[in-house]
Amino acid sequence: MTGDRAAQFALYAIMLILPLAALIARRPPIGPLLKMSAAWIGIFAIGLLLASQRDRMSSLFDAFSGQQVSGAETRIRMADDGHFWADVDIDGVRRRMLIDSGATTTALSSATASAIGLDAEESPFPVVISTANGQVTARTGTVKRVAVGGVVLTDLGVVTSPSFDDMDVLGMNFLSRLGTWRVEGKTLVLIPTAHTI
Repeated sequence: MTGDRAAQFALYAIMLILPLAALIARRPPIGPLLKMSAAWIGIFAIGLLLASQRDRMSSLFDAFSGQQVSGAETRIRMADDGHFWADVDIDGVRRRMLIDSGATTTALSSATASAIGLDAEESPFPVVISTANGQVTARTGTVKRVAVGGVVLTDLGVVTSPSFDDMDVLGMNFLSRLGTWRVEGKTLVLIPTAHTI
């Protein structure tokens, strides 16, 4: 058993043992104790099943989050703040990213860049870019794969800087590589090209 799996097993065991120990400490009659124990084991099993199947259930969560996929077309409802936010898989890491047609380049926070193992040292010199908060110094890099619903792009250029705080943005360099994109009322529609770019 690997170290990660052993740690997960220990965590799950503790999560199950704690409520059962609390039940036993109350010293109820054996009948109610067995019923409550079975109920807690059932709750734990359902939670464990949901956690282990989270990747398969992501499309269901996307529907609740305002992102729907129909074939290759992805539709994103406008959020209450008036922006379009997408659930994005970027080099295997899932992030909620702002889609901003006013941003020239896709921008990643330092945390996201670190999580995906981005090599932000591709260019020997940092670049200066203009943002809504003024000019900032950023590093450039390339992500191998970006997926938003049915839209999948490869080799997308990005910038990253500590100045972005925890904000991740899909910019025009993402949108311009689509077959088409448009806003219909309060819905952003993303349609990829016939072939993955």
